[in-house]
Amino acid sequence: MQPADDQWIRDARRAIGDRVRVQRLHLNFTQERLAELTGLDRSTIQRIEYGGESKTSHLLLIARELRVHVSHLLS
Repeated sequence: MQPADDQWIRDARRAIGDRVRVQRLHLNFTQERLAELTGLDRSTIQRIEYGGESKTSHLLLIARELRVHVSHLLS
């Protein structure tokens, strides 16, 4: 991969994390509450919100509890 591609990926992951955080706050959920609802660790929620790696299955669980389609988080 070229460095420009790496930056695009980092930017896209940050954007996904931002959308997760905005929707979570809209529903007045803490990271802990979202973790409890999804069965994920709070550290996983935190990592996703800060633009870290995420599994598709994790995003699907998060989208369900945030009451949005997963495509909303990815677009």
